[in-house]
Amino acid sequence: MRDLEFPPTAFACNQLLLLYKRHDKKKIADVLLLMEKENVKPTSFTYRLLIDSKGHSNDLEGMDQIVEAMKAEGIELDISTQAILAKHYVAGGQKKKAENVLKDMEGGDLKAHRSACHLLLPLYAELGKVDEVKRVWEVCERSPRANECVAAIEAWGKLKRVEEAEAVFDRMAKTWKKLSATQFSALLKVYANNKMLMKGKDLVKRMADSGCRIGPLTWDTIVKLYVEAGEVERADSILHKAAQQKIMKPMYYTYMTIMNQYSKRGDVHNAEKLFHRMRLSGYTSRITQFQSLLQAYINAKTPAYGMRERMKADNLFPNKAVAAQLVQVDPFKKTPVSDLLD
Repeated sequence: MRDLEFPPTAFACNQLLLLYKRHDKKKIADVLLLMEKENVKPTSFTYRLLIDSKGHSNDLEGMDQIVEAMKAEGIELDISTQAILAKHYVAGGQKKKAENVLKDMEGGDLKAHRSACHLLLPLYAELGKVDEVKRVWEVCERSPRANECVAAIEAWGKLKRVEEAEAVFDRMAKTWKKLSATQFSALLKVYANNKMLMKGKDLVKRMADSGCRIGPLTWDTIVKLYVEAGEVERADSILHKAAQQKIMKPMYYTYMTIMNQYSKRGDVHNAEKLFHRMRLSGYTSRITQFQSLLQAYINAKTPAYGMRERMKADNLFPNKAVAAQLVQVDPFKKTPVSDLLD
């Protein structure tokens, strides 16, 4: 774009911020400097990305500073940004702040601000507030929207109220003749998190019988269902068959769910196999993959030869945690016993 002499726009900068938020947070500052230099005004989406980035880094003070800067620019927080803010307050243990944000989202009259309901349901569940989830769902229950049903299933699932989640799903099945993969996956995730393997299997069969297209999101939930039930090899087999279909590739985190299980066991052979299969699926190496792989070697109490060279070949450099792992698996590291033998 620069070579073609296009002026930088807020949209282009936001896309860069979105990319770096996911893959390289250190470069976010460079984009912000570019925006300042080129006099590109931040939009509400820019601020939302920055708030989310700070929240993921557990920098709640920095997050609050961005909110203040946003208000100083005269930009109001929309409900999506407020939901992100509340989510990070909950994760950071600032429950009172989270509750205040949720009340702001309700706007004093939940029926008049019904568009916030699908965001409020899982957030009240994160706070463990059963009565609030029930109150918000009662506003939606008479004529529920699809996204509200999915949010309610997710909320009841977080609160371990499986029967309530199933009731919402049944209501959804009566309201719409054909359910989407997202709607099925919501209840499937509840079963996975509660280690209800048989119910999960029955739901997958029902999903297939309905002619619903099963894709990466559903594969991810099915894999987690089997992993939570302790059937890691079965989960691995399902993932392998899904990848062989070559219609859509499984999600990165689905592979990592299984790889992390092998890592915990110290199963170097299968962890290496997953590492290789991720490459075959088109995923370039990331630091998290090496971190999981190294942990497999550590738990197996086996030295890892050439690991630094493998990382270097993928243009990856160890962070502090990975550097500590590399020391543990270094086959040539000196110990008091090795010094005596030398």
